[in-house]
Amino acid sequence: MSLLPKEYISAGDFAIEDTKEKLLVALLGTCVGVALYDKENSIGGIIHLLLPEPSGTSTSWQPENYASMGLPYFIKKLRKSGADKLEAVVAGGSLLGPVSKQDMALNIGGRTTEIVSEILKEEDIPVIMSETGGIFGSNLTLSTKTWEAAIKPISPSVNTTDTKKFKKISQLQLDEAINKTKPIPQIALKVINLIRDDDYNIKNLADEVSRDQVIGATVLKHSNSPVIGAKFKIDSIERALVLLGENHLLEIVISASVDAFYGEQEGGYSLMRGGMFLHALCVANIAKVISSFTGRAEPGTAYTAGLLHDIGKVVLDQYIARSLPQFYKDNSYGNIEIVSLEKKILGTDHQEAGLRLAEKWKLPKNLTDVIVFHHKPEQSSEHSELTHIVYLANIIASTFQAGLQIGSFDRELLPERIKKIGLSTEQLPVIIDRVPWGRINPI
Repeated sequence: MSLLPKEYISAGDFAIEDTKEKLLVALLGTCVGVALYDKENSIGGIIHLLLPEPSGTSTSWQPENYASMGLPYFIKKLRKSGADKLEAVVAGGSLLGPVSKQDMALNIGGRTTEIVSEILKEEDIPVIMSETGGIFGSNLTLSTKTWEAAIKPISPSVNTTDTKKFKKISQLQLDEAINKTKPIPQIALKVINLIRDDDYNIKNLADEVSRDQVIGATVLKHSNSPVIGAKFKIDSIERALVLLGENHLLEIVISASVDAFYGEQEGGYSLMRGGMFLHALCVANIAKVISSFTGRAEPGTAYTAGLLHDIGKVVLDQYIARSLPQFYKDNSYGNIEIVSLEKKILGTDHQEAGLRLAEKWKLPKNLTDVIVFHHKPEQSSEHSELTHIVYLANIIASTFQAGLQIGSFDRELLPERIKKIGLSTEQLPVIIDRVPWGRINPI
């Protein structure tokens, strides 16, 4: 029996289907997913909601982000398309452990769930199944072939009864893994240095990209994607430069370069194909928003730091794949931060492995600090604000873009840490409002 093609629903988006047979999928953490379908009329869809309601900022350009605005609009679109006997399945709203006092106080997922329940009740739509809350992410699916919805936990299929102990990585093994790691493309290193120096000839860079067939083709693919929204077809790097501007082109070039470095394998850190890169892209975009909002770092640098913060995971990925039974057994309640778990099982962590790569590639000190200290940003003495920005972006990405990769973070010190960049926990919904979620989930 052939499997249905999957369509992933991005955070802050929805999909409606009535003709093609496919599996609609929403990967949910704190977000709340709602599957609505009419079996008799063979129409339905999923909406992926981030927040309960707007934060008061002028961001109604993304109404699908909010339960209060997006869900009524979604219902209206379904009914206009011919649905009149809708049923609902609701999932998500998790706190994602380790859970802090701030998570409990903000209770974003809980408040989103409450608004969803109120709207469905007002619209007289029965809820057939609901699994919300908890400390783990969930996978909401809707088959447009059978019109059946399902909710499953986000995790790889791992036999945690396997008690075979995994031997810790030796220094020799780590050296070998680093030497075997695919080198970052030279064009990416050039972009990093250009952004750092802030004194460059963008035309020369465009010429170099044009000569690299693989990177050039990837850049043009990104440039013509719907999320970029170019009004004219971009058929050359020079045209991309003119239509998109140099800052946006630099982002696309370095993203395309790093995409190839992270690879598309799954089974280690990645919970889905390309999960590590998609997480890095998410962190990059959020870091850019935070840096622009706070003025505490140059946005291009913050974007680059977000893309590179997890490079150490590429080195350790093969060892994580082998040790997954022990990994999940030791963290069955999701209450251990990932670097502590890596240390316990592997004998090292992705920050230490990332440092080795950063030194090998001769990355600038500010990016190296982010790679080494993004889980403990106060330990970065020279580039503390940039590191704190990526720390916060990492938490937001993992909270609202669950299901991309394995990871858990210490959020107990969140209020003190984000004060370093002039923010408070109450401002987090404002930051989330400003993130262009549709651009950072190109699944």
